[in-house]
Amino acid sequence: SPAGMVLSVLVVLLLSVLYEAVKMGKAVLLRRALLALPHSLSQEALTEPEEGGTDPAQGRGFPMFFSRWFQFHVGQTLFHVVQVVLGYMVMLAVMSYNAWIFLGAIAGSTLGYFV
Repeated sequence: SPAGMVLSVLVVLLLSVLYEAVKMGKAVLLRRALLALPHSLSQEALTEPEEGGTDPAQGRGFPMFFSRWFQFHVGQTLFHVVQVVLGYMVMLAVMSYNAWIFLGAIAGSTLGYFV
């Protein structure tokens, strides 16, 4: 029905916008992860802080910068999984070989990138 087709095109359009948003979120998270790394890997930067510090990673056997980097890496991994799932969903919709669905995917990707 025409209403079902319009709804399908809108869903694909929104999936494409969400795909672009997740892709951008993953890039922002990568930037934050890189900024969390120390600028130099000197011996002082790699050692744990002194006794009595307020570092929550103290006593775990790895420096604080690694803990923050690991948290960002887990976040990036989750973003990547969501991005892959959304990408395959949009691809499956486009593989229906429906011109309107295809145009919805293109319009959503364009709109998502623009925003």
